[in-house]
Amino acid sequence: MDLWEVKGEDDREQWDFVPFVSVGPLRFGMSIDEAEAALGAGSEWALLEASGWHPGAGTTAGCLHLVAYFSEEDGLHCVAIDGLMGPQVTVDGVALVGRVPSEVERWMLDYAERHGATLRYSPGADPHLVELGLVGRVQRAGDVVLSRPVFLARRVHDVHPHVPTAEWFAF
Repeated sequence: MDLWEVKGEDDREQWDFVPFVSVGPLRFGMSIDEAEAALGAGSEWALLEASGWHPGAGTTAGCLHLVAYFSEEDGLHCVAIDGLMGPQVTVDGVALVGRVPSEVERWMLDYAERHGATLRYSPGADPHLVELGLVGRVQRAGDVVLSRPVFLARRVHDVHPHVPTAEWFAF
């Protein structure tokens, strides 16, 4: 496997996103043990646990085809999907993973306009649909970047303090 290999659309697991409820088999609020059971043996993922709410503090296990962030108070509160090798996650039939970032941002802008939703931007210019808890991050794939969506367990207007620090450094 090449460092910049990108999994084809047909080779990705297909997951649905239900805002503030679930991302594929992962339900917001679940424990690490429940997430491990939901993902199944042999899945390629990482779980980061924070004691209390200290963004970025914790331990990892597995590979990084997705990163699930946990806290003692909230359980699973944030999920980031790897743009190169992660599962394809859709909302309203729209694929969000491994795409050209401007296409995802255009969809987010259109969604906000059609539904009267709030589109905000993080300090790093990542688009964020408040009503969906969706942050449009990017990830390098050699000489290009691909979409790496981040899903939040709750509605927030300022995503920066709610997305763990480790995720802001992912690229």
